[in-house]
Amino acid sequence: MRNYRARVGEIDLIMLDGEELAFVEVRYRSRVDFGAGADTVDLRKQRRLALTARHFLAHRDSDNLPCRFDVVSVTKTNYGLRFEWIRNAFVP
Repeated sequence: MRNYRARVGEIDLIMLDGEELAFVEVRYRSRVDFGAGADTVDLRKQRRLALTARHFLAHRDSDNLPCRFDVVSVTKTNYGLRFEWIRNAFVP
């Protein structure tokens, strides 16, 4: 599933990875000197993602799967795009 929206917030990707449900936030930075995209997932954003994930789980049959929060950081460099997938980026 992609781009789950609820009144409480939005999650870019929700994926099943084996026996785990992954809630994924994708962040893009157009310039390296502004830092990595993952740096923008602050405590406030983490709380909103957790609240939205809770909403998703309450309205879906998730079979009590373990969940995790990942961040995909996409940064534009002089050589193209750099992708970094951070599994378990934070614990709410």
